Order: sequence, then structure tokens, then C-alpha cells
Amino acid sequence: MFKKTHIASAIIMAVTCQFAYAQQEDNTSVNAEKDDMEVIVVSGIRGSLNKALNIKRQSFQVVDAIVAEDIGKFPDNNVVEALQRVTGVQVTDRGAGEVNTVSIRGLTDVTTTVNSRQIFTAAGRNVALADIPAALLESVDVYKTRSSSQVGSGIAGQIDIKTQRPFNFDGSKVVASARGIYQEQADELDPNVSLLATNRWESGVGEFGALVNVSYGETHYRDQNIAAGAMVPFMTLNPAAGYGPLERIFPSNGNVSESPIWEPGLENGLPFQQGSTLNINGVPTEYYLSRDAVFASDYTGKRERPAANVAFQWRPNDDSQYTFEAFYNGYRNESFNSLSFTFVDWWGNVDTQNPPVTFDGTNIIKERYVDAPYGFNSGDLTVSKTDSFVYALGGEWAITDTFNLSSEIYYQDSQYETEFLAMRSDRVAYGLNVDFNDKDGISALEYVDNPDTPANEADLTDTAQWNVAELYDNGGASKGDALTFTLDGELFVDNFGFDGMQFGVRYDKRGATDSVREAGGNALGQPFGSLDAGLAAVNNGFFDGNANFPSSWVAPSGNYIYNNRSQFRELYGIQAADLDLENTFDIDETSYAAYVQGDFSTTLFGRDFDGQVGLRYERAKAEMTFFDINQNPTAVSTAENSSSSWLPSIVVRYHLAEDFIARAAYTETIRRPDFAQLNSFIYYTEDVTNIGYGTASSGNPDLEPVESKNYDLTLEWYFADDSSLYGTLFKRDIEGFVFDSRSIVDYQGPDDTEPYPYILSQPDNSSNGTLDGLELGLVYFPDNLPDWLMGAGIQASATFLDSSQDLPIYEEGELTGYTSRDMFGVSKSSYSTVLIYEREDFDMRLGYVWRDNFLNNYEAAQFANPLGVYRRPEQSLDFQLSYDVTENFMITFDGTNLTEELAQTYYEYPTTHNSNTALFSRTFALGARYSF
Repeated sequence: MFKKTHIASAIIMAVTCQFAYAQQEDNTSVNAEKDDMEVIVVSGIRGSLNKALNIKRQSFQVVDAIVAEDIGKFPDNNVVEALQRVTGVQVTDRGAGEVNTVSIRGLTDVTTTVNSRQIFTAAGRNVALADIPAALLESVDVYKTRSSSQVGSGIAGQIDIKTQRPFNFDGSKVVASARGIYQEQADELDPNVSLLATNRWESGVGEFGALVNVSYGETHYRDQNIAAGAMVPFMTLNPAAGYGPLERIFPSNGNVSESPIWEPGLENGLPFQQGSTLNINGVPTEYYLSRDAVFASDYTGKRERPAANVAFQWRPNDDSQYTFEAFYNGYRNESFNSLSFTFVDWWGNVDTQNPPVTFDGTNIIKERYVDAPYGFNSGDLTVSKTDSFVYALGGEWAITDTFNLSSEIYYQDSQYETEFLAMRSDRVAYGLNVDFNDKDGISALEYVDNPDTPANEADLTDTAQWNVAELYDNGGASKGDALTFTLDGELFVDNFGFDGMQFGVRYDKRGATDSVREAGGNALGQPFGSLDAGLAAVNNGFFDGNANFPSSWVAPSGNYIYNNRSQFRELYGIQAADLDLENTFDIDETSYAAYVQGDFSTTLFGRDFDGQVGLRYERAKAEMTFFDINQNPTAVSTAENSSSSWLPSIVVRYHLAEDFIARAAYTETIRRPDFAQLNSFIYYTEDVTNIGYGTASSGNPDLEPVESKNYDLTLEWYFADDSSLYGTLFKRDIEGFVFDSRSIVDYQGPDDTEPYPYILSQPDNSSNGTLDGLELGLVYFPDNLPDWLMGAGIQASATFLDSSQDLPIYEEGELTGYTSRDMFGVSKSSYSTVLIYEREDFDMRLGYVWRDNFLNNYEAAQFANPLGVYRRPEQSLDFQLSYDVTENFMITFDGTNLTEELAQTYYEYPTTHNSNTALFSRTFALGARYSF
């Protein structure tokens, strides 16, 4: 049986479902708000799914939605976790106590808007979706296609977040909620609180409404990683002349640009079949492949997210309405990474009587003993904060019975600051045994004590065994602001087959600046124990018993260094001038957009046939100034980047039956390059691991937007008020993917005595791709269940993708051909299943999501392993429970990542080329919500 709830819940649904031929935009007329409403007064999980299905059904576009189950009760820790249940959406990059990245149909280029306003963080083009607290939200719409009235950016899609407004409510309302979230690995209980207060009232000059919604969330986290380093070649126990047993084979004595013995960064890496050879002085010579290092990271921290939304609305009469909104979201993060890094590539004192163990049929070393390995521990502290503000003033006017106008001006400002302090301690150990793939991809490490000394070298917490090494003192800041004006019109007509016409213009003036600093000092060469005891930070219980790896080690305390940074800067000889921020870029971008679209409806073979056709024009021009912080901070380069695009949109719907809809769409979308990708100067990163070459990167001021042509065909069956079965076939043809070229350059830094080789990466629009897929979704609440099961239901979805991307092949910086690979970030299949049970005052949800392995990124082109880094299949099991103690008081319980899954990566071949394994925390939350 459905429960009645606040009229506000009905208004939420009604506003999004008004006008079957209109888009989910804020520019609908005021009069239209009062007409053609379908009021549904159900709540809870079933009610929220009902509203989401209505949004999907009524929209012309291919859209899925999440609606808050009640005011202030969004169903997850953050929006990203909630979105993983939306058909076609995958989430990834779990870490720091949450999932962070959203992809739609495998593509991560998603435009995020708040109340249809395009927002960003600092000098970026997008906003971190996880930074927007769920407590502030009314609903989230996920657009897979785009109308001409919407921004054209985001080739994957658009996520539009709607916040609460006072006219959503029928009067006074106050909602307070609080949750305690327990992060298991961090062993901390964190608060998450929110408060909403709103009211509306009549006056002599019309109706007024005011709303304040504030939120604060805190998260302690702990992530743990073990990684086997990159592959490089070694001599066998029968080495070539001039080499020793198991000696590492460098490309060419540190100079990769002159006739290398082997070429780093091959697409598939060096051959790893048993008996493979390299040409050593003209002699085919067998070799081993092994790892250069093994390292572990114990990453802990605390994150805070304050946020607020203030809205005022005024309706002076039935024909006009004005809205002022201010939106703030903040981010505070302090993270400490305790890193244990040991090289395992030394060839001294090789015991030829105990050869390494290789994987069967390969030349890849699985297990070996390493004598006198050099290693270091590093204590890395990062302190960062973000403050973002959006101020908006808009109006809506019913000019006549058939003509409506709406306009808005909004300003946003976002600033980001970060500091990074790290100190290393190092040593040469006696020896170690290593198994690079001990437990299904997890490396094992065991240090060996020196029998001739009393020191226990296997005790990595003993400061007496470590020396004080380098200090790194870096920082950065970025800022972005924008002033945006929109004007939209809606005309109801009955000409040329059209029912309505919409048109509009958009002007945006955007600024973005970025600056960095890098300072540091060389190794002090004194014992770790000679410094203050507060410098020592010892972790415990590393990897929770899931690996044969040291469970604790000592590293320099980043917090201690940060709190005493003046002292350490003096110790390392860092001057005040070294701490000045240096600009990297200063960009001003002006963009214009205009659109026109029309809605039509008719009958075809006795059935309703309707749709929307539109055209959008977008133009952007950026004036850019770049600064060379490496070679000459006073050097300045200027450039311009401009682009224009015509973006058509055609969507048609055919009502095959009363509850059966077919929908076809053709749309075009773009993605403009990030500002940092446009920087023309080259920045160099030194060779800190002695591999014989450094890395360098540069932008490209001539980058063009990525363009996508999008085809969608859907069938949707709404076989009950709160149940639906739907499927979508889709295709994306994408041109101009940005991919990095590679070349070798020699660069002599200020501290170098001679030029040193660097592998330089520069972006270009040099890659195209195609994505084909099928989405299936089901929401079903059976009616014929036994009484005790009434209220049970299921929400399920599956996405199947087939992708290809042409990746350029570069030799000495010249494009020589292409190879075809799967698109980055695209899993061939993913599933989501949610079991729902709702009974009177009780509801629960058990959700399981799974996605197949996928190509995540390309490794730096420096090593002998394949370039492609893949992620193994990922899964998560989550649980949610709520109980209405009274009409106004609710308690909730939630759990995420209940099976405490390990996340793993590998290089192309999962059995032999394992890479990283990460252990993330489970979370459990107990909360309460009170409203009146």
C-alpha cells in the first residue's frame, strides 16, 4: 500500500513532468506550472522510482533519473554512488572512502549542470560530482541525448542536478538529518549533517518563498595498495660479454636516442616467450623480464565538505516569477601517504646455484632473491582546499497566452589551493626475497637479516636503519570565474505541423589561471634517528592480513613536517623566494550559443507520433598566455584558440500502444580541450629512479574540440504505474580524440652538467573511435505476490558495449601509422541489480553492481611491459534500510562495499603482468531524520 507524503513530493514530480512535449529545463512558463500536472503522492523507494519513470517517459530525450525518496533523503553517501544504479552508468576510481568518477556508456566526458547551469571547479571545465552533497538534492537527470536547448559539451552525456526551491513546498517545512558513517579501515566515525528550512507566504505584492539548505560531511579514509613495478629486461645466468648474471639491460647506456638495444614503450612490450632474444653486440642473447621495484602505499586522510544552497522566489502575479539562488560547495582535504618503495633490480652477489623462478613457458621472473636492495620510505602530505560559489538571478514571464520568456544571469567563482610536503628516508638492506605474483596478482616481499650483524633488518620500523634523504616542498593554486547570461523563449503555435517553438541565446565569459611552485633539498646524509622523535610515523596492520607483505614501516611524518615546515625549510636550505607561486597559464574564453527547436505531434497509422527537431550553434574563442616555469619564468607565450560548431538534434517518438513507446534520436555533441592541455611550454620531470631518461610534457594551443555523432533507438514498455521494461541501441562516432604523441628530446637543466634525454608527450586530435552498445533496464513491482511479500520489487539494468579507437603510432615524434584498441574506460558489459522491499513504515534495498575489465590508461613509454593498463572486473554490494518511527521521524542504516573487494590492475596479460592491488574500506552508517 502506498503512503501519502508531503505535497512537496508531488510538486517535485509535477514540475519535471509538465508538458509532455517540453524538456526538463527551468525556462518553462509560470502558467504551465499550474496546468497539466499529474499529482502522485507516494514516497519511499517505490515512489521515487515512479517519479523517475515519469521523467523518462515524458521527456523527448533519452534520459534516466534519480529522485530523492523524501526531502533531504537521497539514498547514498554521495551522488556518484547513487548513479551506479542508473542504466548505462558506471562508476569507478573508488578511493578515499568513496567512488569518484562517473562514466555514461563507458565515456567519462560528462557535463555536470546544477539547475541547468554549467558549473566547474577552479581552472577546470568540469566539477567533481562527488563534491556536491547528496543532502542538497531534489533529483538528478542523466541525459544520454541532448536537445538543442541544452549545452552542447559532454560527448558522454549531461548530468543535471536539481536543488530544492521554496515553491516546491506548500508552506513551511523544516528537515534535519544526521548520520554517523563508520569507515572500517580508518576506524573512524564521521558526521554527515544537513538542515533544510523553507517557507512561502502571500503579501500585498505577490507570493514570496525562501529556502536555506546547509550540509556538512566529514570523511576519514584509509586506502592500501601494493604494486609490482614496471618490467625491464635482465641478463640470464649466462650473460653476454661485458655483462654479469642478472644484470639489468638498459636501452643504451642511458641514451635512448642512439641505437637502443631495446625500445621502451612498445605497444605490446618486449616479447616474453621463453627463449626470446635481444641483439647484444651483434649476438642474439636470451633475456629475462622482471620488475624494477615493488612498492606499497598506506594512504590515510580526512576530507570535509561544507555546502549551502539559498533560494528566494517571488511571484508578483500569475504571469511572472523571479528566482535568486546562491550555491556554495567547499572541499577540504588533508591526506598522508606512507610509501614503502624498494628497488628489486640489483644484480650484485647473484647466487647462480639458485636461479630465479619464471612463469611456465615465459622469460618473466616470478620469484627471485635480491642482494643489497636500495629502498626508501616517503612520508607525503597533501593539504588542499576548494571554495566554489554560484550566484544566479532569473525571471520567467508569460508575455501572452502563447508566448513565454525566461532569462537568467549567473556568476561563479571557484578557487583551489594545495600544498605538498614529502621527505624520504633511505637505506641499503641486506637482502630480500620477492614473489611478484604471490596471491592472484598481489606481490609478496620478505626482508632477510644479515647473519653477521645484530641489526634486525626485517624490522622496517627501526629508525636506526634509515638515513634522512630528500625533501620536496611543492604547491599550487588555480582559479576560475565566469559570467553567464541566458535568454530563452517558448512560443506555442499551430503552423507547419509544429505545436511549439523554443529559441534562445547564451553568452559566457570565462577566466582561468593556474600557478605552481616546486622547491626541495637533497639528501642530508644523517641518521633518521638524529632528528626529533616526532618525525617518525609508524603504520600498523597494513593490508589487513591479505598479503605476505610487511605490515608496518616507519616513514617521515608529513604532518610533523608541515607543522614545523619553517624549521625543515631552513634545514634543507630552501629560500623564501623558492616558495613563490609561478603562473603557468592565464586564459580568457568567450563563448556564444544560439538555438532554435520545434516540437511537433501528429498521428501515424492511428497512433501518436511526435518529436522535436532543433539546431544549436556554439562558438568559443580563447585568448591564452603561457609561462615557462622550467627554463625561464619570465618567458611568456601568447596564442589564440577558436572553434565553432553546428549541433543538430532530431528526436521522434512513436506510441506503438498506450504504454509502449519507440524513440529514435540523432544528436551531435562536442568536448572542448581542457585549459591545461593548451599550454605550449614544455615541463620536465627528472629521472628520480635512475632509469636513464626523464619525462616531459607539453600542451598544444591548436587543439580542437572532440566531436561526436550520436544515434539512439529505444523501446519502452510502461506496463504498470511503477514498472517498466526498456532497451536502447546506440552508436557514437567520435572524431578528434586527444592522444599524446611521443618523441625524445635532450634537455639540460640548471643543475645538469650536460644534456639529458627526456621522453616528451604532447597532445593532438589524432585519434578517432566508435562505440556501439545496448542498454536494458527493468523496474518491476509484482502485484500477485503473497501478502507478506507485497511491496517487493526489483530494479535491474545491463549495458553491453563494443568499442574501438584508432591509436596513433609515433616514431621519433613522427606519426607512422595506427593501431586499433578498445576505448579507454569502456567495459564490454556491466550489470546492476537492486532488490527492494517496502512495507508500510519500512523499506530496504540490497544493491549489487558489477562491471567487466577495461583498458584504463597507457603506461608511460619508458619500460618493457605493454603500454595498456587494464582494470580487473569490479563489483560492489551495498545495503540500505529505513524505518519511519513516526510520521515525522525516520531512522536509516546503510552499508557500502560490504564484501570489501580488492581492486586490481594489470598490463595486458592478467596472469603474468599483474600491477597494482588496492584494498578499500567498507562503510556503515546509522542516521536519523526529523521533519516538521
